[in-house]
Amino acid sequence: MERVVITGLGLVTPVATGRAETWEALLAGKSGIAPITLFDCSAFRVRFAGEVKSWDGTRFVEKKKLKEMDRFTEFALGAASMAIKDAQLELTDEERNEAGCFIGVGLGGLFTLEKTKQTLMEKGPQKISPYAIPGIIANLAAGQVSMAHGLRGPSYCNTSACSSGAHAIGEAFEWIRRGRAQVMVTGGAEATVTPVGIGGFEAMYALSRRNEEPTLASRPFDKGRDGFVCGEGSGVLILESLSRAKKRGAKIYAEITGYGASSDANHLTQPAPHGEGAQRSMRMALKDAGVAPDAIDYINAHGTSTPVGDICETEAITAVFGAHAIDKKLWISSTKSMMGHLLGAAGAVESAVCALAIAEGRIPPTINLTDPDPECPLDYVPLTARERRVRHALNNSFGFGGTNCSLVLSRFEG
Repeated sequence: MERVVITGLGLVTPVATGRAETWEALLAGKSGIAPITLFDCSAFRVRFAGEVKSWDGTRFVEKKKLKEMDRFTEFALGAASMAIKDAQLELTDEERNEAGCFIGVGLGGLFTLEKTKQTLMEKGPQKISPYAIPGIIANLAAGQVSMAHGLRGPSYCNTSACSSGAHAIGEAFEWIRRGRAQVMVTGGAEATVTPVGIGGFEAMYALSRRNEEPTLASRPFDKGRDGFVCGEGSGVLILESLSRAKKRGAKIYAEITGYGASSDANHLTQPAPHGEGAQRSMRMALKDAGVAPDAIDYINAHGTSTPVGDICETEAITAVFGAHAIDKKLWISSTKSMMGHLLGAAGAVESAVCALAIAEGRIPPTINLTDPDPECPLDYVPLTARERRVRHALNNSFGFGGTNCSLVLSRFEG
């Protein structure tokens, strides 16, 4: 089977746009959470989110084409363009047939959906844009990226709630290692800071309500956490077969070595007791990678800042890693403390964080972790970044419906 490596990264996040800019912001513990500006939220109980700041889609997309796409697709195109440039990826016409694109999206084009409904109600069906459906459907992130870059291999969207981006990477990994593709542009994208997005999660009592101090609202594993913070953005990774990457002398951030996926089969929104489904996902990824639990140096936790979820993830990590975690030899952090929860894009952005931790030897912190929950007693790298040589990292992504995904990324060795 082919080995699969990461040769390019592109990031559009609430803390910054760009790989280097996002990474430095995360290491500095910078929060991207702020009052909502994308719509009038004065009637809402939650009035803050992790918005992408000063976004200008024309940096990456021809202005006349923007009418075809929703904000989440713009993010995907931006992240993909940056990742391809970062990888210095050039494809021959023949290679384009074996270069594909999987981009996970959790909810799709809410901006377009809400705007279309308003047009329908106010002006009638004859005034609906012919681009309404292409703007709404989730697979158009992968579709537009494929068209923009001439990727003629497999192109589709993984939709598995907050695991979407991670599942997309895992499936892209599978296509390459089975020899069915040589290059995959993969990741996740999401843009749900809209009235329906915020209102829907608010109605579920899933969101933090710290309106007076938004930068302190996302506090994974802290005793005072009261829900997650909705975010938006995109993360795109360039995956290549090792043989192709070596042949062209590509820079390699890390190797993907393991992929695990499971279902809680338990509850609409709550994780299985003791994180049982997450345990199976992590164990599957470790087995797939051929890596012992005590070889993992860093976990980028799902760590959403919800009262139940953080405890279940802690229990799952403890069950899988045992003394390695309990004795705090395993370092864990939640970068959602700074970016909020990017939903379908979260697993992709956080996989990129794992790749950078391996490449750079630095671990971003969990900010706002000032009063650790006694039920979350592991080393969650509170407040300040640290240095560490990372051999193997694991990324966790879990979603509504009980869907779980874990990825193992490893330092590339020869």
